Amino acid sequence: MEYMLETRRLTKRFGRGENAQLAVSDINLHVRQGRVYGLLGPNGAGKSTTLKMIAGMLHPTQGEIIFDGRPWTRDDLYEIGSLIEAAPLYPNLSARENLRVRTTMLGIPESRIDEVLHTVGLENTGKKRAGKFSMGMKQRLGIALALLARPKFLILDEPANGLDPIGIEDLRELIRSFARDGITVLVSSHILSEVQQVADDIGIIVGGRLAYEGELQPSQDLEALFMDVCRKEAQR
Repeated sequence: MEYMLETRRLTKRFGRGENAQLAVSDINLHVRQGRVYGLLGPNGAGKSTTLKMIAGMLHPTQGEIIFDGRPWTRDDLYEIGSLIEAAPLYPNLSARENLRVRTTMLGIPESRIDEVLHTVGLENTGKKRAGKFSMGMKQRLGIALALLARPKFLILDEPANGLDPIGIEDLRELIRSFARDGITVLVSSHILSEVQQVADDIGIIVGGRLAYEGELQPSQDLEALFMDVCRKEAQR
């Protein structure tokens, strides 16, 4: 079985000595190539910390990240797109201008701008400033920024935050389209019903530990599974 991403005993502590806080401990993820992997967990469980290490935003305290069959290096960031927390937008610039800044920084052909705007459905926003966008439009623009460099691997951290039901439905189809196009997607969310509809595999982090990982079956009751896993971890 081919994995686009594996983590081996991935661990992050903040601080030193007696004041050190363990955020995540011995995380072993297995993200299959071309699939959507849903990373679940209660608030504060360590999901975002784990994603930030994979995206190069935090340095692991220990452990290893394997990307596309080889040890992760910072050069792999050219093949990893990410939207973690708020989209890094310039509020006084239009969608196209925001994307042009990124293409200039990365040396990407400007022809990609029209392609990603079409992909996320923002091709008709014209000169409207990003600061005037709805939350859903900002999320879409953040995803467009993450797609510019044609990544093999896409990380989306709570992408449905602040979206209305229509926006969530559109996002759901967008995520599935990425997998159909061969992009591997790692998405974290607290909305279990949405993960149920987009994910092929799931991992559940509780208290900084990966308490469960497996393929998501169509008939599986994800909410019942999630509650059972959390309950068992609380009893450890």
